[in-house]
Amino acid sequence: MTATGDSTEFIDEAEAIASMTTSRPSGHGAIRAYDWIGHHARNRPDHEAVRDLGTDRTFTYAELDRRIDAMAAYLTSLGIGRGDRIGVLAHNGVEYFDIQFACARTGSICVLLNWRLTVTELEYIVGDSSPMLLVHDTEFAATATELQQRCHIATLLEIDGGTPDSAYETVLAEHTGTPVTPHTLTHDDVITIMYTSGTTGLPKGAMITHGMNFWNCVNLGVPAGIGIDTVHLNILPLFHTGGLNCYSNPVLHAGGTVVILKTFDPGETLLVLGDPDQGITHFFGVPAPYQFMMQHPDFDTTDLSRLRIAGVGGAPCALTIMERWTERGVLLAQGFGMTETSPACIFLDPSDALRKIGSTGKALMHTEFRIVNESGSDCGPDEVGELWVAGPNITPGYWNRPDATAAAFEGRWLKTGDAARIDDEGFVYIVDRWKDMYISGGENVYPAEVENVLYQLPAVAEAAVIGVPSERWGETGLAVIALKEGESLDRQQVQEYCAERLAKFKVPADIAIIEALPRNATGKVLKRELRDQFVGTGEPAIT
Repeated sequence: MTATGDSTEFIDEAEAIASMTTSRPSGHGAIRAYDWIGHHARNRPDHEAVRDLGTDRTFTYAELDRRIDAMAAYLTSLGIGRGDRIGVLAHNGVEYFDIQFACARTGSICVLLNWRLTVTELEYIVGDSSPMLLVHDTEFAATATELQQRCHIATLLEIDGGTPDSAYETVLAEHTGTPVTPHTLTHDDVITIMYTSGTTGLPKGAMITHGMNFWNCVNLGVPAGIGIDTVHLNILPLFHTGGLNCYSNPVLHAGGTVVILKTFDPGETLLVLGDPDQGITHFFGVPAPYQFMMQHPDFDTTDLSRLRIAGVGGAPCALTIMERWTERGVLLAQGFGMTETSPACIFLDPSDALRKIGSTGKALMHTEFRIVNESGSDCGPDEVGELWVAGPNITPGYWNRPDATAAAFEGRWLKTGDAARIDDEGFVYIVDRWKDMYISGGENVYPAEVENVLYQLPAVAEAAVIGVPSERWGETGLAVIALKEGESLDRQQVQEYCAERLAKFKVPADIAIIEALPRNATGKVLKRELRDQFVGTGEPAIT
């Protein structure tokens, strides 16, 4: 039978359970995964779905539906089907949605790659996920070719700014009108793999299911007031959960319009936000874009009156940012989430933004949380413990990493690794991170990965990396180094060496040279003492 105009059939529960992609029970049930774009193409074909400002193109739901069908036919022609992976290495563009929803129609999985990473960093991710096809921007052609050789990728497909004779658009043209039989999928099937850095230095591929995407649409869509008339401006990278799911996917689920900037520029973003012809109603960013925009000379004169929701997350938002945007009549809606949580978990209503400054809010409708102490018991008000979350929006685990999956869960509860407390009104505050990760410009940085590179420097005897406050980026890395006898090292040498092996946001902004790292009796480096020395005292680094 069919439902809500969907063209594919229901699947029975036994078949759905047999099709689950992980051995960890999801507990979500075999709920049918529906085709959002197909639904809107039938019901409002002429409504604008995507406005791609980077290539000056716009697409109705009917047009987007045809592109998705053509991409699905192309994937099928390559023998790509259920469970197979497709890598994407590209700047923001409509192609992300072509591929994501084509994967939904073929049962395949899109692997979203961070174009800021080096070839060496990408090699591990591509080797782990083994995509059959890598779709890439023309400016990443050399990287894609190198990855193809190192990781034995069968096919490359190049995007070239939407030009009609580009390889990507040619493929779509050739396969337009080719019939494709959609796969029958459930909420438990994986649609995306997003790699997050690990404390061991090796990234982990968080599996994102159709159910996670759906429940994120519900969790975020309701409090953000997302609907058919929503016009959302996306400036975050679409390879990141913040770009794809805050609020782009929820807007497409609701039948609204997603406006895409290729990359973020504060002046250009303000111009789009203030343009009545663009009609932007929704916006989301990490704190850094808000800071850069409020420091721009056009900030005070930009008309922000059409903004209904401006969401902020990914890192703590400074009081000065909150207050400055409030002066302009925009209350920032804060929240907490992770790639593994699809991402929305906790949300602070804008009406509480200033009264509860520093809080991430309360649990969203279809999410639960606990704050647990070291003995495994729930914490009381203002008692600090680890934040655990559960719900249908939580990942079933990590690709090819049953060990990491087992370590991340306590039964149905995902252990976030964040230290938190709850006040007497039920508002959650993130106090610190159990792990050593810090956030620079909205990107997670795990020190172990950077330390592995630092130890390759011949002059280094010991190395530890900590996050230190930065007015520009929220936090940046400080490399604390003990040198071998008779050796010398300066900041430029460290940065140049790291820049060849790490993404720019991971490169330490400064170094400190000390005689020896503080360690406990078992030899573990005491990063708490380093933070006390270089952050708590406000002393500058020794370069």
